[in-house]
Amino acid sequence: MFIRVKTNKKGEIMVMGHCMKCKDKKEIKNAVMNKTAKGIHMAKGTCVKCGTTVCAILGKEAAEKAMKAGEAKKNF
Repeated sequence: MFIRVKTNKKGEIMVMGHCMKCKDKKEIKNAVMNKTAKGIHMAKGTCVKCGTTVCAILGKEAAEKAMKAGEAKKNF
């Protein structure tokens, strides 16, 4: 299982997603939390390496943790 919200060595919270262009798991820069029509939390932002749009489906707890830490903005 891939952890979408994790802490780095500095203790900062990071939102992670799979970049289709880089074909690797990367940190999401400028993450914005949205809710789908069915109420599922989704983080959307850009890849730190190539700048492509990256999306990640998150659980409610992980989404709230990222928003509380200031890593992602709330958009719902």
